[in-house]
Amino acid sequence: MGRNFIEIDDIPKGYENRVKQSLRFKTGNFVWRCRFTTALDPSTITSDNLYVESETGYRPKTKFTYNDASMEIELEPLEPYAQDTDYYLHITTQVKSRGGQNLKEPVQIKFRL
Repeated sequence: MGRNFIEIDDIPKGYENRVKQSLRFKTGNFVWRCRFTTALDPSTITSDNLYVESETGYRPKTKFTYNDASMEIELEPLEPYAQDTDYYLHITTQVKSRGGQNLKEPVQIKFRL
């Protein structure tokens, strides 16, 4: 039986107060919402720059949606995550603002179902 939450195992220093689970809108698909402080260049939101990867290096299929008004990316899995497997959400420095500025440092968040 599936769990009602994910376990967030590792959060980069400085992001502790920014990584949260919203139990209000739980769908079982564990959609990641990544909010930025500036508008992004949509051409840099790619599966090479923003992705989920398992501990074995497998990248589940995902769908991206970028909301320019809220400056938020949604990363939705198109296949289920495996139970008791460590996964990592990666956001690379190749994600750029509309003005061409790269993300200052990569973000990696470890989670498990």
